[in-house]
Amino acid sequence: MGSHRRKCDWCGGGTPIVRDMEPVNPDYQYWCEECARALIIKGDPIETYRELEGEPIYGRLLDEHCTLKRFYSFATA
Repeated sequence: MGSHRRKCDWCGGGTPIVRDMEPVNPDYQYWCEECARALIIKGDPIETYRELEGEPIYGRLLDEHCTLKRFYSFATA
């Protein structure tokens, strides 16, 4: 199933923009923009991730909303 047909694992409605490559719970790997933003604002951002839309949407969300200065890694391949 392609990312365009998959739904957000948290809300079940949004189109995923990011995949958590090291999820604590494997049931929650794919996140839409709104749910990903909420994770960042809550202080629990995805640390190892893969962008799904070909644009750095999640990276921009981290830049805009993340106050913690941790190392986040974009997973390739």
